[in-house]
Amino acid sequence: MKEKAIKSETMVRFIFLNLLGIFMFFIPITIGGRNTIPIDHVVTFIRQIPYFGILYAGIVIIIGAILPFIKKTWNKDTVTVVFSIFKVLGIFVYFTAIFKLGPDRIQAPGMLPFVFNKVVIPVTMLVPVGAVFLAFLMNYGFMEFIGVFMRPVMRPIWKTPGRSAVDAVASFVGSYSVGLLITNKVYKEGYYSNKEASIIATGFSTVSATFMVVVAGTLGLMEKWNIYFWGTLAITFIVTAITTRIYPLSKKSDKGYNGREVIPETKAEKGKLFSTALEEGLKSCQRAPGVVEGIIRNFKDGIGLALSIGPTLMSIGFFGLVLAEFTPVFDIIGYIFVPFTMLLGFGAEATLLAKACAISLAEMFLPASIVASSSPIVQGVVAIVCVSELLFFSASIPCILATEININIKDLIIIWVERIILSLLLATPFVHFFIV
Repeated sequence: MKEKAIKSETMVRFIFLNLLGIFMFFIPITIGGRNTIPIDHVVTFIRQIPYFGILYAGIVIIIGAILPFIKKTWNKDTVTVVFSIFKVLGIFVYFTAIFKLGPDRIQAPGMLPFVFNKVVIPVTMLVPVGAVFLAFLMNYGFMEFIGVFMRPVMRPIWKTPGRSAVDAVASFVGSYSVGLLITNKVYKEGYYSNKEASIIATGFSTVSATFMVVVAGTLGLMEKWNIYFWGTLAITFIVTAITTRIYPLSKKSDKGYNGREVIPETKAEKGKLFSTALEEGLKSCQRAPGVVEGIIRNFKDGIGLALSIGPTLMSIGFFGLVLAEFTPVFDIIGYIFVPFTMLLGFGAEATLLAKACAISLAEMFLPASIVASSSPIVQGVVAIVCVSELLFFSASIPCILATEININIKDLIIIWVERIILSLLLATPFVHFFIV
């Protein structure tokens, strides 16, 4: 009788807490004329507190920059030294932003204010706030439940566990920072190998659907929103399926965090898919920590990640935009893609399209701004490529490097080049047939 009562209590806990997590991350609601997921509404509400965003971001940037020196971890390897320097520079960039220092050209709406207001403040807020509600999504059996269902799909196509489907959806409806927070936590808990975590971080952590609306609006694609949205989603994940099978992702270790063995997935018996999924979910829910303990633990992880990425988002995001605006760096990088844009028949616009692709490395929205007056087919291709390329220095790359996943800048640059080329090859015929 007692065992039955415990099982009933676990079932109620499993249903209620997971539904709360699903609601916060996956169910768009309209508040104040704005339709988005509840977690985004929470962050928007907090941002409306006068001066909170500016002060909060400043505290995160300053503490995040000095923390490696306090912990004496700033010089553990070359990459860490470089990023520690960029973190310190983030403090100076922050004060340049809030006091409007320097020439007018860097204070233009698309430059420093864009990085600070559209990238740094939202991301550093979303990570810890999202972490609080992630406790409901991650700790109480939802990932185990979904994982059993999705394993037959995820494993053969993307070589990742079934539970990684939750990461992909969380990124697309929420943000890449939320997806990376989930990936990092699950990896550290032993459920992903380094290869799987690397595939998920570089292949599923997309910009959110709400940001795609901004891109589509800028490039005049809102009339064909559904075609653009679903086409971009399909192309993004087809590209990921290919990159998992080529260097460098194909060569990543199959060991887990700190070289440990990965906890294997549960296989469902034939005809017992739902019962196996439910049993796994309930088992995980039963051994999960209390709600308060889970929230505190996740919040600490979220604050840690925010402190790690805040200063680098501020400095690298800004310097990337400066390079794009005032130097020929991205024109030069664009030559990598010119042979492909020429072969795909873009003619006189081949160089412009190649430069747009190159600039996506600095910030994913920049390509849309530089092709806003070009031909419809170039606009359509850029609208897809700037989402499916997925890796950029103003946000996602620092976020990935701030996790515990063993992947370096060289790997990320190679994957970025691969994703651009594959995205061009897939997006061009798609735009020809379905959008233009």
